[in-house]
Formats: sequence, C-alpha cells, structure tokens
Amino acid sequence: MSDKCSSCSQNGSCTKESKCTVMLPKHGKIKKIIAVMSGKGGVGKSTVTGILATKLREAGHSVGVLDADITGPSMPRFFGINDKRAIMQPEGEEVKFIPVESETGIKVISLNLLIQNEEDPVIWRGPVINGVLNQMYVDTVWGELDYLLIDMPPGTGDIALTIMQSTPITGVVMVSTPQDMVTMIVKKLVTMASKLNMNTLGVVENMSYVTCGKCDERIRVFSKKSAKEQAEYLGLELLSEMPIDLDFVESLEKGNAEEYVLNSHNYDELFEGVNKAINKSVNIIK
Repeated sequence: MSDKCSSCSQNGSCTKESKCTVMLPKHGKIKKIIAVMSGKGGVGKSTVTGILATKLREAGHSVGVLDADITGPSMPRFFGINDKRAIMQPEGEEVKFIPVESETGIKVISLNLLIQNEEDPVIWRGPVINGVLNQMYVDTVWGELDYLLIDMPPGTGDIALTIMQSTPITGVVMVSTPQDMVTMIVKKLVTMASKLNMNTLGVVENMSYVTCGKCDERIRVFSKKSAKEQAEYLGLELLSEMPIDLDFVESLEKGNAEEYVLNSHNYDELFEGVNKAINKSVNIIK
C-alpha cells in the first residue's frame, strides 16, 4: 500500500486492478487537507475557511487555501488580496501557479487571482470548471504545507463530488445556520459525505446568535432551537457556535479580516473545536 492510499477516502473499496484517481500536487507536499463545506450558499463557508486558516497560521502552522468555489470565489476578499494576481509561470508545455500570500503568509489560490477583473462572471460548464479546479490544486506551488484548506462550492453537485473523490481529504468541516430549512439541506451533504466514506469532523453553526451590547446576553435570532439540537439532527459533533458580528463584517469590507480575527476572541472556540477534532483524526496525508 502506498503512502497516499492510507489517507484516501476510497481506501478499502478499491482493488489493485482499479486505476487510482487520487490527485497529489506536483509542486509541494501537504500533510493535511481540510474541506469546508455546506449544502447551501451564503451560510458563511468562506468565512469559516478564512478564520480557520488565520488561526492555524497563528498557531505556527504553514497554511494554504484553495478557493474551490469557482463560480463564486471570495477568499481573496477575505484576505484583502483581491487587488493582487497569482503568477502563471510556464514550465515546458505546462504552467504552474505561484499563489498570492496574505499578510501572515497564508498561500491563496483562487480563480479571482487568475482573471483580470474579479467581477467578471465565470460562464463555464462543469467539465471545464473541474479541469481548471484540478489544475489549480495540482499545479500550484504550495511548498511544504501543514494544512491546505479547501473552500468548497455549495451543494452536492459534480464539482463537490469530484473533489471528494479525487483529493485525499483528511477531514470535512460542515457549516450551517440555525434555520431548519438550511439544516435540512446541509443534511443532504452530510449523507453524501458518509456515502463517500469521508471523515466528517463536525459542524459549525454560523450566525448562531447576537450578543447584547449592554448585558452580554446571547440572543438567538433565527431559531429557538439550540445549536446542539441542530447538530444532533445532523448526527454531528457541534464544533462551535459563531455569532453575528458586525465589526467582523466591517473588517471584511475594509480588507483586514485577517487582522480582526487575530485580535478577537470571538473565534477561539471555533479554532479549539476544529483543532481538537483534527487531532483525533489519524487520516494524515504522507
């Protein structure tokens, strides 16, 4: 058994005769890959990805971020690097991508870092999107990374399926919000991940509450159900409850979300919950 077999989600379900479809980067070595997913858009998946990357970097890890939401990329905005561009460097008949680094040294690759105008729409069919995404993962110069975080596209479509089947993912973090409708849609993705033998670390409930500015009481806005109840419905461990934080939203608009996360304690619970779940996992990419 090869090193990559031990970390593959398909390990145990294939044979020696079957062709291996797992992809590994050409220009670097990645120890762990964490996919951040949700069944629905607009729940804060990219926000959770950026916060986790920032906190992992703060903890001393080398970190990269792959913005796999090709039609709705937002990671450059989170890190305030949307005015920069990744370098496409020819290498023989192929090309390799030099990612853009954030203020703290997080390596980021996104389609919006490869096109001239970030507001231009991507009007591509699935096979083209899959091909570009595979190239961004395989041909980026990642170097030696402790963690690669993948900001996944929402839903259970072709792109998500391709990533889950072809990338040696260490663990999956699900993102939801308090509404029953959202939880139901996320449940579909949880079931999909289970069918594909993915290691789901748990769920983060975003927009879980607002904090009263006068008494510090946590007020649940969208549902009377607790985050724990929602997590139990999903059959997952609750990793963290994230608040509605207008100061954080303002930092995103100003392009300094990374700095805000480093100076706020609002996301310590998120990091600690996910980090604990990761450390329980033995599915480490060699």
